Formats: sequence, C-alpha cells, structure tokens
Amino acid sequence: MKLLLADDDPQLVRALRITLSAHGYEVVTAADGRDAITTASRAHPDLIVLDLGMPLLDGIDVITALRGWTAAPILVVSGRTGSADKVDALDAGADDYITKPFQIDELLARLRALARRSAAPAGTATITFGDVTVDLAMKSVSRAGEPVHLTLTEWRMLEQLCRNPGALLTRQDLLKEIWGSDEVTDSGYLRLYMSQLRRKLEANPAAPVHLTTEAGMGYRLVT
Repeated sequence: MKLLLADDDPQLVRALRITLSAHGYEVVTAADGRDAITTASRAHPDLIVLDLGMPLLDGIDVITALRGWTAAPILVVSGRTGSADKVDALDAGADDYITKPFQIDELLARLRALARRSAAPAGTATITFGDVTVDLAMKSVSRAGEPVHLTLTEWRMLEQLCRNPGALLTRQDLLKEIWGSDEVTDSGYLRLYMSQLRRKLEANPAAPVHLTTEAGMGYRLVT
C-alpha cells in the first residue's frame, strides 16, 4: 500500500519512513504543502499522513485541494491540539486526527482502520431506495438517472447509512465514522447534513420515508 508522508520535520519523516516501510508501506514524502499536492497527484497514494503546520501551504488548504480529486484517506498528524483545529481539519476532508507526540502503535492502528474503511465490502457495491441509486465503489449518487452532487461530509453520512441499510446508527456512531474521532461532539452537525441529504434525495424532504430519524437515538436508512 502506497503512503504519502507530508511533514516538514526531517527527523520525524526519517523515523516514520523507516518504521512504515518495515510494516509494508511504500512511502513517498513531501516537505511542504505545495510539494504534498504535487507528490499526491504524481504518486496517487492509497493513504496520506499530513502535518498541518507546513511551509508554503497550510495543511487545511492541502486537504481542501486534495479532496478536489482524491478520496484517499487522510490522517492528520499535528502538534495543534485545539478542538477548533481538529474540527477544521475534519470538516475540510481529513478522516482522522492524531496529536504529536504519539505512540507508533496508535499511528499504525489508525492507518489500518482507515485502510479498512476505505475498502467497499463485497456484495454491497450498489444501494437503491426510491429513485436514488448509490454506488459505493464509484462513490457516486444518482436520482432518477441524473447525477446528484454531494459534499464530502454529506457523502460520508450517506455512505455509512448505505453500508448498514435498515440498521439504527446512533449519533455517536455517525460522528466517529464521519469525522474519525471520539472527540467531536454533535453541535447540530448531523441534523444539518441530514437535512441537506433529504433535500437532495427525498421526494418530500419535510416528510422523509427513506432517511429517517429515530427520536433521541439516531438515523436509519429505509430501503
């Protein structure tokens, strides 16, 4: 599995490159934000490990640029510990966030989890409900044969519901899967994105029949 490691700390990059290579990753590196984007476009990594405080281009801008064309999981590794920085990174399109200093075992475990989540399970590549078709492998949505544009966060929320059709997903389940962290709390995020999904996918968004709410618990996809 190819991994892009983008960080401007040469000692950390050297140590992580040795460790990750020993665990089977093919590692390519970048020392600044612009180099990270260029290297990603050239190497097409399966996973991206990214520092936020890099020269030339801030990590948030790098995430935004990458999300314009790649769905490769992004793990932010940063010395910024504030909750606002974490939320900004996750909202921009990062999949998980770990603060420095960290244990290498935790980093490896998070990379394994991201690799598992990025693979579509066999037999569930396409989900249909009403006049909507969701292709999990291609990460595309259509309604009555016409493509529907979703934001990255809208897609992640819909994807989790489609991977568990009929099952109740609690708010905490969705927050963890969408933003990749137990530290993100529901400040109206889920209601906002569910409202947007219903507007795009339900025949009557005010009376949804497929993207349903279980009061006080969470959400369910009824196919």
